[in-house]
Amino acid sequence: MKTTLKTLALFLTVCTAAHAQVVPAATGPGGLPVSGSLHYALRYSETAQFSSLLPDMQTVAVSGSADYANVSERRPFSMNYAGGYTWTPVGPSYETGLFQRMLLSQGIDWRKWQVLVSDDVSYLPQSPTTGFSGIPGVGEPIGGTNPPPSTSQSILVLNTHVVDNIAKADLEHSFSAATALSAGGSDELLRYPDGNGYNTDTESAILEITQRLNARNRLLGRYAFSQFSYPDLPGVTYSVTFTTNTGLFGFQHKWSRNLTTDVAAGPQWLSSSEATLLPSSTNVSVNADTNLLLRFTSAGVSYSRSTNGGGGYLVGGETDIVQGNVLHEFGTNLTIGLTGGYLRTAGLSNNGLTTTAGLNTGGVTDSTFGGAQATWRFGRNIIVFANYTGTDQWSTSALPANAINQLLQVVGFGVGYSPRDTHLRQ
Repeated sequence: MKTTLKTLALFLTVCTAAHAQVVPAATGPGGLPVSGSLHYALRYSETAQFSSLLPDMQTVAVSGSADYANVSERRPFSMNYAGGYTWTPVGPSYETGLFQRMLLSQGIDWRKWQVLVSDDVSYLPQSPTTGFSGIPGVGEPIGGTNPPPSTSQSILVLNTHVVDNIAKADLEHSFSAATALSAGGSDELLRYPDGNGYNTDTESAILEITQRLNARNRLLGRYAFSQFSYPDLPGVTYSVTFTTNTGLFGFQHKWSRNLTTDVAAGPQWLSSSEATLLPSSTNVSVNADTNLLLRFTSAGVSYSRSTNGGGGYLVGGETDIVQGNVLHEFGTNLTIGLTGGYLRTAGLSNNGLTTTAGLNTGGVTDSTFGGAQATWRFGRNIIVFANYTGTDQWSTSALPANAINQLLQVVGFGVGYSPRDTHLRQ
């Protein structure tokens, strides 16, 4: 109890200092050397976590988030950040420690050319599920249009620190008002500093052409190449890599100004440097999503079928991922968010679960998660929130002991300091 009160007192002190420093700077006569919209929040939360097999846990977290976007049409820039620190007063310290995620995006729009570069980096003590940071119960908004966590960690684990960094670059040229050609590439580094997962490197390249048919319909053709490699697999002295080549054909339909649907599908060919470990195969790749954006409601549902690096615990995996979310504002003081997902990761090998070196190459892992959160605003700056998150997972694969293998439930509540959006002018 004393620890909780001390932490809450420190949180309130930080909130007061933030109000004293940020508000004058944003509204002072000199202005700031930036223009755009800024939203930030500081939060204090407590959670109770329970399951059928793990000991019950209670956590305390102090966290913050910030979202900024400028107003430039030629050089749009955005920043999303969420991070904090979690303590575990009661139970095993699965989540104790630092968690952070930052996404930076910079665009350049010059006549018929558009460039977009971004970097998405996170450091988490477990696989991400809900919210921008992926940590359940800390009070971040769930649902809505926030960028979801990476699905590279499609096998859910606890007590596992992971660094995930995804850098992307895209270049698009518009030949006319109806036709555009784009090319892009990405590089992802998935690292397990404590050695309790497979470090994975992923390089990808995409070439896409889009054709606008009319105001509501658009066609696209896409070619994608990906290479997955494992720089230091345990017990393996040789290099293991595999590649995929994917051809997709799709369309976009705009049902109304606020509702759109995108669907693309096509064959995917896989080959590897070790045919006995990962035999060549032909699969089907699918990407589909529907998004609704209204004045007080945003919602979306998506499905993807593709190949990934194995979620950190398989050497290659074929994934099916379904995700959905809803965010609705009831007036100006109450917001309800809902989110959920299903992840299926199947090993690419048909030769059993493990190799002679002990590598995990087979089996199927099914994961589900869902969350709900209510946030109330009191006055201009104070928020109170309550949330629930449930996560379940079952597998025929030989997963480590830190993998979730039961229903894990998290009930959380907290308070926060969250001023309404600040509009900055240079």
